[in-house]
Amino acid sequence: MTEPAQHSMASQLPDQTADVVIIGGGPAGLAAAVTLRRQGVPSVVVLERDVSAGGIPRQCAHPPFGVREFGRILSGRAYARKLVSQAERFDVDIRVRHSVVALHPGGELSVATPEGPLTLRAQRVLIATGVREMPRSARLVSGTRPGGILTTGVLQSMVNLQHLKPCNRPLIIGTELVSFSALHTARGAGMKPVAMIEAGSRITARRPLDLYPRVLGVPLRYATEIAHIHGHDWVEGVSLRNAQGDHWDVDCDGVLFTGRFVPESSLVRLSHLELDPLSGGPVIDQFGRCSDPAYFAAGNLLRPVETAGWSYSEGEAVATWISEDLAGNTETAKTIRDARRIRVSCSAPLKLVVPQMIVPDCSDGLQHLQLRMLTPADGHLTVKADEQIIWRKRLSALPERRVLIPLSALNVPQNCTALDITMQPKTTA
Repeated sequence: MTEPAQHSMASQLPDQTADVVIIGGGPAGLAAAVTLRRQGVPSVVVLERDVSAGGIPRQCAHPPFGVREFGRILSGRAYARKLVSQAERFDVDIRVRHSVVALHPGGELSVATPEGPLTLRAQRVLIATGVREMPRSARLVSGTRPGGILTTGVLQSMVNLQHLKPCNRPLIIGTELVSFSALHTARGAGMKPVAMIEAGSRITARRPLDLYPRVLGVPLRYATEIAHIHGHDWVEGVSLRNAQGDHWDVDCDGVLFTGRFVPESSLVRLSHLELDPLSGGPVIDQFGRCSDPAYFAAGNLLRPVETAGWSYSEGEAVATWISEDLAGNTETAKTIRDARRIRVSCSAPLKLVVPQMIVPDCSDGLQHLQLRMLTPADGHLTVKADEQIIWRKRLSALPERRVLIPLSALNVPQNCTALDITMQPKTTA
């Protein structure tokens, strides 16, 4: 006799419900969960696709984390543990190894779990899936596909969580804050980076971080890009080029692609929610509400990339407005539900603006328009209501720096249909 065929797919679990479901167990998601429980929301579920919650900080062995949130300096791993323990004290239902595979209208989620597929329905859903670094494939770097090509996240996971040493002499690409974190992790694991390279004329992070590689004896080369990766089974070297078109080869056994963060927004891209093509995250209003009012968003999903502390505070704030929205009969709830919204847009050299929708003459919600620059800019940052200038400020800003416009400073006309933000170059007499 033959054995009966075994089903390879687990059976569908019974449908479940919750008051609020939070997708992502990083600083924004866990802070939001605690805030909701503090404000009396009975059922709060956090879905985390990884094996443990805590987000990116749990991969970071270095400080400083937690000063604003907990009043003390913590390593990333200690900070992540504190986030989780705080959520557990407030009876937040944290479910690890739970991956949301689809967002449906009205707060219905399709979830893959270790026990099988699940449909989970919530009154409100907070998306807090964070960011990821741009991999080699998206940077269009030519060459073979050997082992030893990593991002900072992979490096820190291997070193700090799995206690592995993936290479000995890596090349570090990028000079964002996370790039120096990668340098710190590599040196702490006994690696000797051959160089850091930056396509621009200065580091992207704030000075004097450019002194750190010099102290460690690691060359920092500006106006330099990677042209080609060599190696069959493992990285054997790279070809570099500078702004003058010169090419040369460097021996190394690893390539660390750092920074150039993009939102982890694949769920939004595949859903009915409106996506902002500039930020790469969902379109939100100043309460964090998405185009489907059952969904909200917070944290680095909105605009890569901010600190863990900023994401934590934003998670708390958006959770407060979710709680108000659930209550339904407060003035804030009525504003969240019914108030007229106008679109906010921007153009180069501005990279993005968040939120993309605001309620005029409203003191609730996010207090600022948040912007980033594509390129260094020097001139006048200008806000127009339709064609009328309502705010202007002299500004000099570098890429990836936080630029804030206070909403309280914008006197938006009653009949306004849209705001447009531009950076007008400085003029000379």
